[in-house]
Amino acid sequence: MRNALAALALLAAGPAFATGLEVQVEGEANGTIKIDLFEDVAPKHVEQITALAAEGQYDGVVFHRVIEGFMAQTGDVQFGKAGGDMRRAGQGGSDRPDLPAEFSDITFGTGVVGMARAQDPNSANSQFFIMFEPGPFLDGQYTVVGKVTEGMDVVDAIKRGEGPNGAVIGQPDTMTKVTVTE
Repeated sequence: MRNALAALALLAAGPAFATGLEVQVEGEANGTIKIDLFEDVAPKHVEQITALAAEGQYDGVVFHRVIEGFMAQTGDVQFGKAGGDMRRAGQGGSDRPDLPAEFSDITFGTGVVGMARAQDPNSANSQFFIMFEPGPFLDGQYTVVGKVTEGMDVVDAIKRGEGPNGAVIGQPDTMTKVTVTE
């Protein structure tokens, strides 16, 4: 009995991680994307994105960089809100500090969710991307935070960008509501 109580106390003292995100998407893509988060692989990153989602900061944020055959990027809570100046989308983050990399041996396959960052591996903040196709060249260089478990058809329908940077021209698809799930 004492061991069970000690285990419960230990669990209560630890961080309360969620297990996923439910992302409502509107635009050329319409529907729900369900993401299983890997809190055991990237606990600091999962904690940050679930906190941002719980605060509603991802609601109304666009997919600003979408490259055919590669990935769809979103999560700029500073400059990526629908209706804002899309020329700045992708340049911002959140008010929270950047995160140290949490690299793993998980490969960037179809549906894998990774954290976007600048040149510095320890600069991930709020932006993330979802892989359309495998991208093993990213392995060990970007933090894997989860994987799409439902709604890959919605991901595949996200409006594509143009040029080598994949900037979305016109009206980009939007994450209208992002909910943390248990």
